[in-house]
Amino acid sequence: MTSKTKLHPRNQHGDGYNFTHLVKQSPELGDFTRSNPAGELTIDFHDEQAVRALNQALLKLHYNINFWDIPASYLCPPIPGRVDYIHYLADLLASDNNHDVPRGRNIKVLDIGTGANLVYPLIGQSEYGWHFTGVDIDPVAIKVAQQICQFNKLNIKLKLQKNTGDIFRGVIGPSDFYHLTLCNPPFHASVEAAKKGTQRKWKNLGKGKQDKLNFGGQNAELWCPGGEVKFIATMIEQSVEFADQCLWFSSLVSKKDNLTPLYKMLDKVNAVEVKTIDMAQGQKVSRFIAWTFIKKEQRHL
Repeated sequence: MTSKTKLHPRNQHGDGYNFTHLVKQSPELGDFTRSNPAGELTIDFHDEQAVRALNQALLKLHYNINFWDIPASYLCPPIPGRVDYIHYLADLLASDNNHDVPRGRNIKVLDIGTGANLVYPLIGQSEYGWHFTGVDIDPVAIKVAQQICQFNKLNIKLKLQKNTGDIFRGVIGPSDFYHLTLCNPPFHASVEAAKKGTQRKWKNLGKGKQDKLNFGGQNAELWCPGGEVKFIATMIEQSVEFADQCLWFSSLVSKKDNLTPLYKMLDKVNAVEVKTIDMAQGQKVSRFIAWTFIKKEQRHL
């Protein structure tokens, strides 16, 4: 895998944040802006309220989301990295469509663990017009996501996963077909590990010991038994049952070392093709893994 340092070419945030335009569109962001040593406007990215206000402004300016708000304890995601995942998934679909990125509501996408923030469907429907279904095990997250849809008059389908041990079961119906599934899986294996990870982040940021989780996050958003590998392994196992009902399954993989056991499992279930796509946000390299059970000559959009 080759490392990258730049965002996807279609990512609107490749040149950084234009705070002048953002504040003009969302004046409330101005309460959190300040000048950096170079005299440029910025915010304190360690301040949860400032990041929330930035997200609201970004979603309004770039993705036509006039209302976006989440409970204080819920995950407040960095927008540019989420946008990259959507664009690289679009490229994945284009590889089966004569290198033409498909657009429109005929493209069906399933977002596993959509969260209260609903960020992937908001970006994807704005950039490409795809039809999204968002799934979560948290009733509060689903309710908040529904409110975001209602305020913005968006047709995004939302489903509550009632069985926490399942991922695709109980979600994909007998007559459903999805071109993509996407997921940002829980990273940690326990709440204790999540707290330790948070404390390391705050220490690195020079904030000392903090009890709260960095930029929010409910338990289901941050950890699950067995951590990331176990979650994606369950996803792989269940994807076999819906092999002909989805063109590409995918998930973010936060640690490169986690790829090896996932490759072995995908080989075991006879995935027809597996791809690992590298992404980057500055010096941070991230990736997602994608797999399909449908032969190349049978993939039609």
